[in-house]
Amino acid sequence: MLNQRSRYALRALIFIARSGGVAPVPISVIAADQQLPRKFLEAILLDLKNGGVVNSYRGKMGGYRLARPASQISFGEIIRLIEGPLALVPCVSVSAYQRCDDCFEETTCVIRKVMLVVREQTADILDNTTLADLSVDRVAA
Repeated sequence: MLNQRSRYALRALIFIARSGGVAPVPISVIAADQQLPRKFLEAILLDLKNGGVVNSYRGKMGGYRLARPASQISFGEIIRLIEGPLALVPCVSVSAYQRCDDCFEETTCVIRKVMLVVREQTADILDNTTLADLSVDRVAA
């Protein structure tokens, strides 16, 4: 299940992408428009900045802009940055593989086989959906 931090991050980034990218968007504008708690949003944007997704600018005209074109920032990247691996079980994770503690035989585990398909299809959708895909229409994020 997508956590609150990821949903807020996606909403904020879609808003920034829709702003046109010329001038930095103040955090107060993002928080007000998206009805997000400012302090929580500050922490999320700091994580996104550290992850190379946004750049921050100080001063009277400061705020946040995307660090790259919206077409180069996928939902998968954002969710991994905020939450970690997409896998529902550790034995199918690409970036954080761990054998399940209660697994008898990984190669024949039917749960693992199903979860691998889920992870692959989830990753395919999220990695092929970018901020640019959703920044065209002004639909509530």
